Parts: sequence; C-alpha cells; structure tokens
Amino acid sequence: MQETFRDGDVGPAGPGGPEVQLLALQAKIWAAFHVFDHDENDTVDIREIGTIMRSLNCCPREGDLQDMLFEIEDEESTGYVRYDRFLPVMTRILQEDKFKPAPEEVLLKAFQVLDMDNKGYLSSEEFMQFIRVEGEPFSQEEMEETLSAMADAETGNIDYKRFASMIAVESAY
Repeated sequence: MQETFRDGDVGPAGPGGPEVQLLALQAKIWAAFHVFDHDENDTVDIREIGTIMRSLNCCPREGDLQDMLFEIEDEESTGYVRYDRFLPVMTRILQEDKFKPAPEEVLLKAFQVLDMDNKGYLSSEEFMQFIRVEGEPFSQEEMEETLSAMADAETGNIDYKRFASMIAVESAY
C-alpha cells in the first residue's frame, strides 16, 4: 500500500522506508525554515540562513555559508531566500552529513589547548582574545551573545567542560 503526501510524493505505508525518512527530514527543514518566515510567504531573510542551518545541527564555516547562499539566492538579489530554493540544497547537505558539529571530545581538546594553566575554565577575556585573533569574524553583538551563553554570570569564566557537553550533539540524521 502506498500513501500520497502533501506535495504529491508517493511513499511506502510502513515506517522507516527511504521515502518516509526523506519526508521526515524535509519536515524538519520546513519547520526550521518557517520559524523565520515571519510574513508566511515561504521566504526568509538571507541573514537567517546560518541560524536555520545551525538549528538543523549543521555548523558551516562562514565561507561555506556564503557558497550556499550564492547557490540558493535568486539571481536578482532581494535579501530573501525562497523555501523552494532552500529545500533541495539543505536536504542534500543533511543527507551528505556535511557541516557536522564537532563531537564533545574534540571540543574539549580544543578548549584544553587554550587553557595553558590547566584551570578547567577560560576567562571571558582569554576567550574573546582568541576569537578576535584566530576565529571566524564576530560582530560585537555576536561576541556579547556568545559570552552571555557561555560564561558564568557571577565569575565571567567559561567552564569549558560543561559548555562542551552542552553544545556537543550527535547527528540525528
């Protein structure tokens, strides 16, 4: 027995078939995209694409994100991305397991390299200095948001063992 789905695709009636898995993946993409579709017209501001990707457990570098934006943006730049252009590219990215986040052990080792005194934490100043010199470019607002999420409100320190376990996630696809 086959089922017909909303977009006309036909899939097996049983759970777990390739068509069902694809539809489940596309449903996740649709849900993530439409959180930012404020006008409910199947478009989002191009600046939200990175956030949407991260919500789908993808962590592209800035250059990778720019390449993707070039691929999905309309030829005449409007500042918006249409869902019908985003869906096939994002589906392919998720199916290929591209831009996977780092596992907890890798994150922990990276933080330990920065913690030369082996304190188990980094001060906000140490972290910000490293990001400014070595990391992807952050705006001041992004730096403040990052630190407010990472740093202890009382000490201003980043307990990187706790933080690495919080942000490390295994792929759900």
